[in-house]
Amino acid sequence: MVKKYAIFRSPTGMYYHEYIEKLEQLEGTELEGLVNEDQLPIVLDGSGGYFRFEFGNYRFVRIIESDKEYPLELEEMFYKNDPDFKLGWMSPSGDTYSCSYTNHNKCAFMIARKFFPKAKYPEPTLLRAGWIKIIDSWDGTERHHGQFVYAEARRLTRGQINALFDLGLYDNAEVKELLENSY
Repeated sequence: MVKKYAIFRSPTGMYYHEYIEKLEQLEGTELEGLVNEDQLPIVLDGSGGYFRFEFGNYRFVRIIESDKEYPLELEEMFYKNDPDFKLGWMSPSGDTYSCSYTNHNKCAFMIARKFFPKAKYPEPTLLRAGWIKIIDSWDGTERHHGQFVYAEARRLTRGQINALFDLGLYDNAEVKELLENSY
């Protein structure tokens, strides 16, 4: 079934919400009878709620129609090799996929869907395949956030070593340890 989606931008990629412009689109859903004509258009937040859609939203990009389960591709949702990469996933070849503080799981799901389509558990699948996870190292007490690099195999590939150098992460304690284990 073809649906409409409002596409928005974030610093790490695009995201989408189902776009509702007619009350008929809500028939048979929990929102039927809760939303009236004056509130339209709305977008569904993916958690059972909604918010009013406004074309003036500075993050809004476009409206698309799609019959796909996921209307955006991996590289649209999580920028690949973004020069402003901070957090996300890195492939064994050193390619990065950007995500925010809370989207590592969703990003892993999309990566696994593309590269490991039969995987039941995306994050462990990526880690066991040599991917590394770069997460926020803030512990709630420090003044500044940092980057923590996690590799399940406790070693890095040549592509990851080069990419981590380019990202300026060689001074991280865990990267130094990973580098020692990689030679």
